[in-house]
Amino acid sequence: MYFKQIQTPGLGCFSYVLGCPAAHVCVVVDPKRDIDCYLEIARDEGMRIIGIIETHLHADHISGGQELRAATGADIHIHPDAGVAYPHKPLSEGQVIEAGAARLEVLYTPGHTPNSVSLLVSDLMRSPEPCMLLTGDVLFVGDIGRPDLPGAAILDAQVQNLYDSLYKKLAKLPADLEIYPAHGQGSLCGRGMSAKGVSTLGYERRANTMLGYADFASFKAAILSHLPARPKSFSHIIETNRKGAPLRDACPMEREITPDRFEELMATPKTVVIDCRDTAAYGGAHIPGSLNIGFDKQLANWVGMSVAPDASILIVAADRERASAVRLELFRIGYDAILGHLGGGMPAWTQSGREVASLSQMSVRDLSRQLEGDNPPTLLDVRTDAEWESGHVAAAAHQPFADILERGVDLCFSGPVVVICGSGYRSNIIGSALAAKGCSDVRSVAGGMIAWTRAGLPVVTV
Repeated sequence: MYFKQIQTPGLGCFSYVLGCPAAHVCVVVDPKRDIDCYLEIARDEGMRIIGIIETHLHADHISGGQELRAATGADIHIHPDAGVAYPHKPLSEGQVIEAGAARLEVLYTPGHTPNSVSLLVSDLMRSPEPCMLLTGDVLFVGDIGRPDLPGAAILDAQVQNLYDSLYKKLAKLPADLEIYPAHGQGSLCGRGMSAKGVSTLGYERRANTMLGYADFASFKAAILSHLPARPKSFSHIIETNRKGAPLRDACPMEREITPDRFEELMATPKTVVIDCRDTAAYGGAHIPGSLNIGFDKQLANWVGMSVAPDASILIVAADRERASAVRLELFRIGYDAILGHLGGGMPAWTQSGREVASLSQMSVRDLSRQLEGDNPPTLLDVRTDAEWESGHVAAAAHQPFADILERGVDLCFSGPVVVICGSGYRSNIIGSALAAKGCSDVRSVAGGMIAWTRAGLPVVTV
């Protein structure tokens, strides 16, 4: 049996190719939207892709199912409760799909979504006995799937489904089964996922705290505490996957835009300028009104939190290669309306004589001195509740990043504002957003709370 786990950095997505070079066939499970790697594997191993399996309707990334079907003619298999609008073959409990020596048996495991399945895998070249379980998003390495993404209306039912799937159905399976989830560290589909891509059921039963509760009531209380923020992109992604994503060829072509045209496009409705340079470069000079979301490994998640899915996007990057990489990240989460990137980057903009803005970066030492002065600035901590409770600056006001993006800032600013987060990344996003909305004196703390604590400056805990 051929088996390959494929990781999508940043989003924390795992997809899988299972098949049989001897029989020249394979299936792909939970494909990402850019499908070249699957086609290359099939070609290199002498296999034909005969099936595409979705373990559930994904919320955090656009499926590559439509792309793969267009390229290979393979059928898409998904649970009927997903309610998809495109041609597909329904998956049902106990159904078996074979690709030569690879045998996949469907287990209905709702909870993360009402349409989630897991796949019990056997390598028939060795034994009909199952050797691994593809768990989709019901069970991760070190965590379990969050039940809130399909919506508040069915949350209670989802929690019960999740408990039943984990504590009843999967509890009957052998402890030595290897588990391979659909997501890992970096994904927002859970809370505390491990960086590892594989575990065993037995180890998770011993080490995964979410599998150790004595009853449903305590499980429910734990799963509903401190749920991660739900990015504004998730509803759009779910509906795109339900309808079937447009093919890449139908999306706007990548193009380089002159400063003149760039400025014209900025004035069109629902247009957002994303500057993906690092915090120092953005702080020194940027296009007024642009949003700084640096090219971090979790760029797609931060865009999903910060930018409306129906926005038209203009990109400012250090170079053409970085702009193309950002475009790919956005393509993976369904931000297809990318108008182009600024040709020549910020040097072209500044040399054209256009207005530029800056976002001052403040050191933690300077911040400490100013907080002790006669007219201290307002210090806004935008980290999560858990981060805040673990240690914060005594003088800080707290409002989580996600809440600010959803509702705006609850505070009234009468003077300078300094924004702090964990490392300086989120504070630059919020700082740039505040400046775009007219906050005239806003700064970001370079290095964030990491720098503050490493400098030996005092913190308080809750």
